[in-house]
Amino acid sequence: MLFIKTADLKVDMRLARPIYNKKGVLLFDRNTKLTKAGIEMVRNFGLLGIYILEPAEPLPPMSADDFEFERFQTMGVFAIQEELESIRNERRQIKLPNITNMIVHAYGRQDRKINFYQNLRSGEDYLYKHSLNVAILCALIGHRLNLYAEEHLHVVSAALVHDVGKMNLPMEIVCAADLDPEQQSLVDGTLSVTGDLIEYALSNGMALKRICFQADRIRKLINNTGNKNENMKFVTGAKILAVANRYDELTGMSLNGTARSEVMAIKELQSLPQVYDPKVVTALVQSIKILFPGVSVELNTGEKALVLVENPQNILRPVVLSFRDNSIIDLSIKENADVEIVDIMKTMDNRYIMDIEKLKELGYY
Repeated sequence: MLFIKTADLKVDMRLARPIYNKKGVLLFDRNTKLTKAGIEMVRNFGLLGIYILEPAEPLPPMSADDFEFERFQTMGVFAIQEELESIRNERRQIKLPNITNMIVHAYGRQDRKINFYQNLRSGEDYLYKHSLNVAILCALIGHRLNLYAEEHLHVVSAALVHDVGKMNLPMEIVCAADLDPEQQSLVDGTLSVTGDLIEYALSNGMALKRICFQADRIRKLINNTGNKNENMKFVTGAKILAVANRYDELTGMSLNGTARSEVMAIKELQSLPQVYDPKVVTALVQSIKILFPGVSVELNTGEKALVLVENPQNILRPVVLSFRDNSIIDLSIKENADVEIVDIMKTMDNRYIMDIEKLKELGYY
């Protein structure tokens, strides 16, 4: 599978992913061959590029949930863009409660893990895709933590608007993986803008402002600009927003190739319990698929292996099958304590082909 910029698309290239319009209507299904008219439509649609199958490549697996996630993201990004522009330019909300309820209804009641794969984002849509993804993660985590309905809605709404102040920043700063002191100062300055917009434009602005400001306070703990020993009681929504925001920052895909894997992101979150609430991190791990059957990984021994059985007690220590000698390694037992997963080996869109029925037949699933 290849990501091809819109300007480089050619007739007869096959689509690897479906393409939806802003209303969620399917425009092109997977495996569709591009025509001249199709390429022109894709360009007019404003897409930076699309995923294309290589000539002999079979279609990668996509479940019904994956299709719905793709459709939901497309609709959500357009809706969020319109709403944030209204809040910034007209100082009023239009559909924020509806967007929040839509996200909570779709992902705030999930009792099973979902495939939370990342779409490529450009400078033009980074902020909107980031806001949507953080909101979805907040909805998933909030459900796992059994938040009260109002609290659940507040944290998802806060996720949607927490970066509205950044809309005036240059896109190279918004998308930057690392900021110099001057750039960081500009980003920090947007927090007060965000707070003013939220308080003025939203009916529940004070509650959302508190969540956003406290989440930023948590962020500053990791940069040593706050006191790690302070006994401040952050509201649960702020703890959730801080974790969801950082996870998406680390794993978000962009053309500059700065994204880190889900495993590396979880390792960072778990390594900083004084910053990121361990209960919230655990709820995140319980909400999304990370090391599940079929995922290829690299071990610290230099071996490559395939995950056979997920470990619900410790996501980073599943049962794996070594490619070197077909031996089965249970990373959860004491004898294998020195063996660790270094990272995931994956394709750009984070989907894997695995015969789950065969795993069940062999008793591994």
